[in-house]
Amino acid sequence: MKNKRSLKKRPEKEDINQTPRNICPECNSTDLDYNHSRAEVTCKHCGLVIDENIIDHGPEWRAFNSEQRDSRTRTGAPLKNGIHDFGLGTDIDWKNNNISPKNIAGYYRMRKWNKKLRISGSRQRNLAFALSQIDRKCSNLGLPRNVRENASLIYRRALENRLIMGRTVEGVVSASIYIACRECSIPRTLDEIAEESSASRKDIGRIHRSLSRELKIKLTPTSAADYIPRFATELELSNESQVKAIKIAEESKSEGLTNGKGPSGIAAAALYIASLMVNERKSQKDIAEVAGVTEVTLRNRYKEMSENLNLAVI
Repeated sequence: MKNKRSLKKRPEKEDINQTPRNICPECNSTDLDYNHSRAEVTCKHCGLVIDENIIDHGPEWRAFNSEQRDSRTRTGAPLKNGIHDFGLGTDIDWKNNNISPKNIAGYYRMRKWNKKLRISGSRQRNLAFALSQIDRKCSNLGLPRNVRENASLIYRRALENRLIMGRTVEGVVSASIYIACRECSIPRTLDEIAEESSASRKDIGRIHRSLSRELKIKLTPTSAADYIPRFATELELSNESQVKAIKIAEESKSEGLTNGKGPSGIAAAALYIASLMVNERKSQKDIAEVAGVTEVTLRNRYKEMSENLNLAVI
């Protein structure tokens, strides 16, 4: 009978490359030193060389001022959702410098066809027109770049999901801007958006609710405190008035006085009460015009808040 030898498996060799690069395998320390001049990663606690010959992802050139940096940079501009081709298209310069007279007609035809090919098809034309409208309306409303990019992205998603059909481009553009303002915590009322659009306030509100539901965009309700700094700046009120108005608005919210009420009306009433308390009197007409509400709404909110919060305002 032959003797059967039991073969023992050789213990697997520990591979240092399988361990996380940001943790030392010897002492489990996360305090590492990345030395790009020696292309090594060492542990500052025990001195173990964790990795060597690391790749330097930085540029191979050096720049000592902004002009050198701009001239040596080879990467292009970032992608922009506000442009229909993300800003990756090329333009042929309209100048005819260093071009012989017999080639001018050829360059003219090249420019014309290049412009036509950049916007080809009904979808591209729709997108180019809508994005230009978004940029124009955001400029008129004084909105920052991040709101424009978000609104452009929302319109692109609506176009891809065929949510534009049966709706006007103007209405979808305005609704996209309103949603982007809500996402970026830069409150603008539907009335302000409707003033820059040919679509009605009712249509913009209906389309924005439909887009939020179909694209699964969760929007948090706007609070009156978000409107107060902008309204106070337009009314030229002091910081003390703004602080008191925000405090009044928050107390009204905690007492349940803002349920079912428009945030702009609450903000207008809080600013009116704060201006009286700080002795910076502003007329109800001026505050109502800035907030975009009627004087009746302002007086109703003012009475409710002064009575329920026990504010001694004359």
